Amino acid sequence: MGTGVDLVEVVDAELVEDGAESGSAAGSGVPRVDHNTVLRPGQEIPTDAGGPRYTERDLYVSEETARALDEAGGEESGPRGSVMRRFREWCAAEGRVAVPCTTATYTEYGQHLMSRKLKVTTIRNYMSLIRTSMPVGKQPDNSLFLQLLKDYRAKNKRASRRRQAFPITLPYLIPMMATAEAANRPIGWRDAALLAFGYRFLARRIEDADLDIEDLTVLDDRIVVWLLKDKTHQEEEQTLTLHDRPDLDLVTRMRRWLGHLADQGITSGPLFRHLLKDGTVATTETRQKTATVRGDYLRGHTVNERVQLWFKKAGLVTDGRPVSAQGLRAGGATDLAEHGATDEELEEAGRWAKGSPIPRRVYVRPAQQKNHDPFAKIPTYDGGAAMAEQMEAQ
Repeated sequence: MGTGVDLVEVVDAELVEDGAESGSAAGSGVPRVDHNTVLRPGQEIPTDAGGPRYTERDLYVSEETARALDEAGGEESGPRGSVMRRFREWCAAEGRVAVPCTTATYTEYGQHLMSRKLKVTTIRNYMSLIRTSMPVGKQPDNSLFLQLLKDYRAKNKRASRRRQAFPITLPYLIPMMATAEAANRPIGWRDAALLAFGYRFLARRIEDADLDIEDLTVLDDRIVVWLLKDKTHQEEEQTLTLHDRPDLDLVTRMRRWLGHLADQGITSGPLFRHLLKDGTVATTETRQKTATVRGDYLRGHTVNERVQLWFKKAGLVTDGRPVSAQGLRAGGATDLAEHGATDEELEEAGRWAKGSPIPRRVYVRPAQQKNHDPFAKIPTYDGGAAMAEQMEAQ
């Protein structure tokens, strides 16, 4: 039902001097209505005349808050930072604005990634990170990009193939840790603790690298981990208990590494750190040439490289799947699946979302199929001897 009042576009608030005219009549104020305004019978049309009068005091933040905002809004690290850095470089070369980018620029960059024959999942992840990095309310429309991606996927079947990381199960993990510890050097102690922890924690590599010493409580037969958030639980802190086992020897390995840190006066801060050749813990000052925005924390890429190194040095081979830090998470999940863990137990151990299809599709089902061959029901062909015997009997 109409009200007889024309809708007026909402205008942004502005500072005005007392007594200054605003709107069509002095002192009347500009109507503040839009298509969502609902008025009760007899209610006055709202205007800016009765609203608060803001001064500079209401608009400025302190220098301390400004510094905190600058730090919080700095260049992001990790995958988002590297993706945005490459996007900005491409935009600069193309003479385009990177932030906030237009829908045309966003779509063109998606086509650029496709021209490089990247995996569909890689392109989708990159473009999602770029889109969500734009200011609130200024994200580009992704419908054209998704249309291009759908066509790209149909024409490039190999680009749609997802190669799972090789699962580093216990038969692979144990020799890797032994090889790392063979020289009895601090870097081997660190990596052995990292390997054992990564397998038992079923974590993503960046979750291992982001842990602080204070996040761990090491007991004689277990390690209790406080986790602020993970990929699935962004707003929910967790306290997880990692029970030790004789072949993993997690507690001993972690205590040895923590002891090495304590000997150098380090009892708080990043758990897994960079080391110099002599075993001394490196700092951002002692490794200025390689220091990154992560400071004293290991990069996820470094964790990846260490896993690959010890896999190779242990003389291990794969079935063609790539070796990476993700293999520690995949290895623990695979061992659980092959020894009868339920979907729910896997969800809990790996902190997947409740009802996630990943545990069953990626781990449980392959484990069940590994030793199941329906063709085994068919007797082995013996060259026709059985048939000859049958004909003679007739």
